[in-house]
Amino acid sequence: MTLAGKTLFITGASRGIGKAIALRAARDGANVAVVGKTATPHPKLPGTVEDSVREIEAAGGQAIACVADVRFEDQMVAAVAATVKAFGGIDVLVNNASAISLTRTEDTDLKRFDLMFGVNTRGTFLCSKLCIPHLRKAANPHILMLSPPLTTDPRWFAPHLAYSIAKYGMSLCVLGLAKELESDGIAVNALWPRTVIRTAAVQNLLGGDLVMARARHPDIVADAAHVVLTTGSRARTGQFLVDEEVLRGAGVDDFSRYANVPDSDLLPDFFV
Repeated sequence: MTLAGKTLFITGASRGIGKAIALRAARDGANVAVVGKTATPHPKLPGTVEDSVREIEAAGGQAIACVADVRFEDQMVAAVAATVKAFGGIDVLVNNASAISLTRTEDTDLKRFDLMFGVNTRGTFLCSKLCIPHLRKAANPHILMLSPPLTTDPRWFAPHLAYSIAKYGMSLCVLGLAKELESDGIAVNALWPRTVIRTAAVQNLLGGDLVMARARHPDIVADAAHVVLTTGSRARTGQFLVDEEVLRGAGVDDFSRYANVPDSDLLPDFFV
């Protein structure tokens, strides 16, 4: 199976992992709704919604720009409506948009807490809610969250409680929606990288070339997402997947091309 002719609604698709997933789908000839806040260039985060649209079209897909913030219901309603009008429906929802702040409890202001919860957990819930009626009409419908495997291990909560709550909220959406939508044949899964991924947001947060030298390119997550999204929706649902394991299951055993620096000592990501 390929994603040719399929329509993907991808949040946070103006850069990083979301953009990589969009470009991988475009090479199949997919339609992509590029959903993101960045309409004009950001000084620290390169890439805009329109930039992604141009790159998707150059890669062989079709795309529309949806400048929208996942925290606001009216904006997401409009983005979903524009996607359905442009392409006739929605086959895949990728909940990728995320906000991050790796701060301890006393150092986390409530504005930042609300941002992370609003984007990560609430935004995931909202986009899923709005896309479900359209996914029910699709031939092989998928919802994919870029969120970690569920755990109760306190070491993943204590250093950055607010962020962890917000990210695991996305994973709880996987747990609940997979069962809720099972009879509809809508697959709901989570995907998470085994290693740190080179993105502008991670570079700004974790700092510098030393960390990025131990990171992988977003293409590894995009390739793993492609495997998941081209699997029959009734064959795989409710799973918490790791990119490298997905690709190994698809027959990939050489991951050297994904390394930002060849033969580097890769840095494990959070939550794995």
